[in-house]
Amino acid sequence: MTLEALIEKVDDIPAFPQTVINIMALLKEPRSAAVDIEREVMKDQGLTTKLLKMANSAFYSGRRQIKTVADATVLLGFDTVQTLVLASTVGKVMEKELKGYSYERNALWRQSQISAIMARTIAKKAKYANPDIAYTAGLLKDVGKVILDEYVHESYQEILTKISNEVMPYVAAEEEILGFNHGQVGARIVEKWNLASELVDAIEFHHKPFQSIDNIELVSIVHISDGLVMMMGIHEGIDTLGHEFFTDAVKILNLDEADLNQIMKDVEKIVSEEQIFI
Repeated sequence: MTLEALIEKVDDIPAFPQTVINIMALLKEPRSAAVDIEREVMKDQGLTTKLLKMANSAFYSGRRQIKTVADATVLLGFDTVQTLVLASTVGKVMEKELKGYSYERNALWRQSQISAIMARTIAKKAKYANPDIAYTAGLLKDVGKVILDEYVHESYQEILTKISNEVMPYVAAEEEILGFNHGQVGARIVEKWNLASELVDAIEFHHKPFQSIDNIELVSIVHISDGLVMMMGIHEGIDTLGHEFFTDAVKILNLDEADLNQIMKDVEKIVSEEQIFI
């Protein structure tokens, strides 16, 4: 099966509810005000609760209590609200058990949220211009696994044998046996959602940062966040076998080992607070 044929067959990708479509449109409109966003968000009780929960987490607000959706929107910013809106839909898919990758139920979704926090923390440390888009890229980088899971599960033993015999990364074994990897699948999904081109790039190349031409900094951030989450031993699936970590990506961001250690400590402290999870 070609990558294009696979994406055409996909029916697991959630259709965005009309409320989500309306909110996304408002977030892209420069003249939208926080009260406009509030009016639409409050039509979805679950989304309202999640938005206020995130705004009142220590990751964002500190000791200030946020009581309204409008205040939460101002505090978080439109980019972060967009990520939360996406997550409210995507999370329902990414919570499932992935037998092909040895992820228990909720494991991929929780790991993705930690990767997002890690990416945002790295971006701020590296003084990247848009930490919120780094958060979104970290959150969505493995969405392709949800679609590939069935096919990986069917080829599970073949992939493990190839990794063992030929000493190659899991993502390379995906390519050899299936013809494409989960990053490529995820990128095509994000394209279908009409998300920003830099997000498509970050998701497609997060295992191969130096294949990116236009967005090397963002791709490097997501690559490093993926590696650091693995180093922390958070919800390791079978796809961690043979994982390649490119230290040159660290140099691109002008970071060093001390910076990475501090970033992991900061993220560990953040994720110890359960309230941060969507």
